[in-house]
Amino acid sequence: MTQVEGAVFYDRSSWGRIQVSDADRLNFLHNQSTNTFNLRKPGEGCDTVFVTSTARTIDLATAYILEDSVILLVSPGLTEKLMKFLDRYIFFADKVKLADITAETQTVSVLGSKSHDIVKELGAAELIAQPYGTHCLVDGIRIAVGSGLATEGYTLISDRAIDLTSKLKDLGATEIDDQAWNQLRVEQGRPMPGTELTDDYNPLEAGLWHTISWNKGCYIGQETIARLDAYNGVKQNLWGIKLNQAVEPGTVVSIADEKVGKITSVVDSIGLAYIRTKAGGAGLQTDLGEIVALPYLTREKQN
Repeated sequence: MTQVEGAVFYDRSSWGRIQVSDADRLNFLHNQSTNTFNLRKPGEGCDTVFVTSTARTIDLATAYILEDSVILLVSPGLTEKLMKFLDRYIFFADKVKLADITAETQTVSVLGSKSHDIVKELGAAELIAQPYGTHCLVDGIRIAVGSGLATEGYTLISDRAIDLTSKLKDLGATEIDDQAWNQLRVEQGRPMPGTELTDDYNPLEAGLWHTISWNKGCYIGQETIARLDAYNGVKQNLWGIKLNQAVEPGTVVSIADEKVGKITSVVDSIGLAYIRTKAGGAGLQTDLGEIVALPYLTREKQN
């Protein structure tokens, strides 16, 4: 796996930002996604998954709890879809407001072993070693723990009037492009909509157990997820695969001419693939290469 030495940053401004406000915002999000919200305090954050009523994945999002609102960082191209999805569940008496703030804001992720030094220089040293999603506002920049990948780092959100790129370069960080980010996300196993997160898969299959609260009550898709867990119903799992040949997404993974899975993403000699649970997991030898565990993916209850 590519290690991120020093500090690099990636412009995620193409990712969507939805502001959820008004008095019922936390209870509303608590009831619409996989993680817990109703007891969270300003300055906290978490990853959560929005799913259909049958627990098919719509998007993996990051939520930041503010004093009077919640900012949802969502995948590129999914803002409108998620806004419509959420709006369907706002009823007449609900005090919930949705706003697309993508155009007036920007998001940058800082990754690597020196990312802590960057954050210290920005004036947010108190965030170092804090839990994932913890955030604060410094000089108009909201700085949050977590890079969006398994690599240590931080996510910055601000108005577009602030020149984050120049500021980070002045502090010694190097910018990476879409290709480099995608390589990191495949090597680490972060699933994305359109490839690993589709109507064909649920969050358990996608290795997103860390985004699921098992202690809260009903939410959209909860019954299906609970049933899959209770009856060991996860029929396939997302894994890494060390490829022994060049392949394209969609390629079938086989063992002795028996189909056991399908490739979803490829970068160089590593890919992501859904593999049938009964076929096995890490260490499994297939016609396309060895199945390997990746750091972003989880397969056990986290809370």
